[in-house]
Amino acid sequence: MDDSSVLVLGLGNRLLSDDAAGPLAVDALVAHGPAGVQYCDGGTIGLALLPAIEDAGALIAIDAARFGAEPGTVRVFEGDAMDRQLGGRKASAHELALADLMAAAAFSGRLPGRRALVAVEPASTDLGLAPTATVQAALPRLCDEVRDLLQRWQP
Repeated sequence: MDDSSVLVLGLGNRLLSDDAAGPLAVDALVAHGPAGVQYCDGGTIGLALLPAIEDAGALIAIDAARFGAEPGTVRVFEGDAMDRQLGGRKASAHELALADLMAAAAFSGRLPGRRALVAVEPASTDLGLAPTATVQAALPRLCDEVRDLLQRWQP
């Protein structure tokens, strides 16, 4: 594990409107984000991502997640707050998969000590090739929150 490495992981299905927020934010960060960070479109997530999570010194997951706010609201869940958010009711298969991956990394003793979930409340996760206008407008804020974490976490 490289304690200085940061993995920014976008989660979601690009075919389910607002569920694409994570991958879309990663696209924007790759184009205009800080260098020296590993960016990954995790899609709907799978066990193949476990080594990348275990090898990261820090993890920032970006996702559309239901946390009871108005659609388009962006929240950051850091450390134990991320663990609690992932431990709650799952609205999608990739939320369950991320919780499972985090548990597997913890079991192996390789859970990143610095970890955060940057989430946006979706308006719709129905079939659609673009996010709703509400979530589209929230994408810059998702990216800003990731940049703020990266800056704060610098050694």
